[in-house]
Amino acid sequence: MDVRSWTLVFVGISFSLYLYIAWFSRVRDTKGFYVAGRGVPAIANGMATAADWMSAASFISMAGLISMMGYAGSVYLMGWTGGYVLLALLIAPYLRKFGHFTVPDFVGDRFDSNIARLVAVVCAIFVSFTYVAGQMRGVGVVFSRFLEVDVNIGVIIGMIIVFIYATLGGMKGITWTQVAQYWVLITAFLIPAVAISIKLTGNPLPQVGLGSTLDPDIAGAQGITLLEKLNQIHVDLGFDRYTDTFVGNWDKVNVFCVALALMAGTAGLPHVIVRFYTVKSVKAARWSAFWALLFISMLYLTAPATAAFARYYMIESLNGKTAEQLPGWFGNWEKTGLILWLDDGDGKVLYCAGENNEIFRNGKLTTRELVVINKSHQEWIDTNGAEGKDGRVELRQKELSGPDRDIIVLATPEMAELANWIIALIAAGGLAAALSTASGLLLVVSSSISHDFYYRIINRQATEKQRLLVGRTVIGLAVIVAGLLGIYPPGFVSQVVAFAFGLAAASFFPTIVSGIFSKRVGTVPAICGMVVGISFTAYYIIACIFFKMEPWTFGIFQQGINPQGIGVVGMLLNFVMTLILTPFFQAPGKKVQDMVDSVREPEGIGPAIEIETAPEH
Repeated sequence: MDVRSWTLVFVGISFSLYLYIAWFSRVRDTKGFYVAGRGVPAIANGMATAADWMSAASFISMAGLISMMGYAGSVYLMGWTGGYVLLALLIAPYLRKFGHFTVPDFVGDRFDSNIARLVAVVCAIFVSFTYVAGQMRGVGVVFSRFLEVDVNIGVIIGMIIVFIYATLGGMKGITWTQVAQYWVLITAFLIPAVAISIKLTGNPLPQVGLGSTLDPDIAGAQGITLLEKLNQIHVDLGFDRYTDTFVGNWDKVNVFCVALALMAGTAGLPHVIVRFYTVKSVKAARWSAFWALLFISMLYLTAPATAAFARYYMIESLNGKTAEQLPGWFGNWEKTGLILWLDDGDGKVLYCAGENNEIFRNGKLTTRELVVINKSHQEWIDTNGAEGKDGRVELRQKELSGPDRDIIVLATPEMAELANWIIALIAAGGLAAALSTASGLLLVVSSSISHDFYYRIINRQATEKQRLLVGRTVIGLAVIVAGLLGIYPPGFVSQVVAFAFGLAAASFFPTIVSGIFSKRVGTVPAICGMVVGISFTAYYIIACIFFKMEPWTFGIFQQGINPQGIGVVGMLLNFVMTLILTPFFQAPGKKVQDMVDSVREPEGIGPAIEIETAPEH
């Protein structure tokens, strides 16, 4: 069978499984809808957390980033995995002991204020919609290539699937669907990596294959390792060496800021935190974090190898080829508009660094050609109406890059000429990764509005039926907004997701940590801290991305802090604002202080003070 047929088979089987689980797990009460009845086993919650966590950014885009950035791309690995240490140690067990349904629940009750709850709701919605934009774009990219439909049609298909199983089963259905999605995505990621590692180095372990000697028939010489070959190719083509550290705008300050923003953002993401509300006990919450890290590591420890394999195949299969010699994978992906060749007339592909090879000069192509432009991120206009034939295509961006980062993992099996069923399997894995995270994010939006805003603030007398209706209605509206963000994304998948982490780091992480470990912090300092943190971070990201503001150096750094790392500054502003204002405002009441003491006590010594969440019917 061809790739499209295999894709239909895998996607059809996996989607049918997801919908069956959603139907089988459908719920009729808010406890099941928001926290899966608090009965999920730790190991199953670990799998669901891993699937929720390994979004389209992890599956589709992270290896693409490492492939294009080289060593500097490891900042995403360090940040995203390191964040789980903070989550397991500082947040998850305490919030599980607190109980309830959502992060705004904790903020509202800990700081004894509906205003604080409302600010947390706004932050949760803002963070979640920023994050979900990346997931829906990932869905569109996968469908665009493998089902040969328009990217926008792919996003709409994803919207329909998420809407059905998120509204039917709520958190219970999403949890068990994510367990299935974990095995789909991890199988789809590992099989191609193992196959390519064997093909290039003869070693079945990709992690070992990354540093192994290439097959002499492939390398053209004896005893050359994959990384040595990549470094050699990069130097020949004018790029920085693949293994060079702190190159381009990724100096030490930016690497540190982005890694820390991703770590703190991980520990503050509402859709990740809420997973720890679904288990039976605090002990189970800690074990969930352990299992999640184990399951996540299977993909994260493989991603650098996949990135290197992709980089090698991409350059070797394209550079110096004529139109007749171009590999089939290039033609397949060219149809999506995510990879492009502008020929200057000599009919040969040249893939190299623009500055070092004088391709780019004064904003125009010289007689040498620029190829494999990332069309979706670098708008171009032909000054003569002919698509690049006269060599005068104007670029509106001076940074010349390779193909869209979001296609690297998906295209790698085709580059390596693996079997059609493997190529199709990775499509099912990419969809599983994107949809699992999208469903968790949409439930956060739903619970924030229906539970924290509608029930806790607007209508305390709402029945279970009314609250479920509002929750499901909100998911429907949120799916529409998520789809629009997927059709008009503000960047590539991992970039958009990194923005969400920065917003979470600047808003939730400082507030939750100070709420757990300090009884003195009161309502006004916490609210001001959240507002200042997320407002500054959002302003900086929006100004840099949409209004082309130059990144700030703050007068002490050589290079400006890029938008993915600005969440660290927002987080510090949140902490500083909270600490400065705390002595000037009244401490929380005894009830709140007792609750903080109870949350911090070991399980079984002092139960958390439960605050009524719903009337009995």
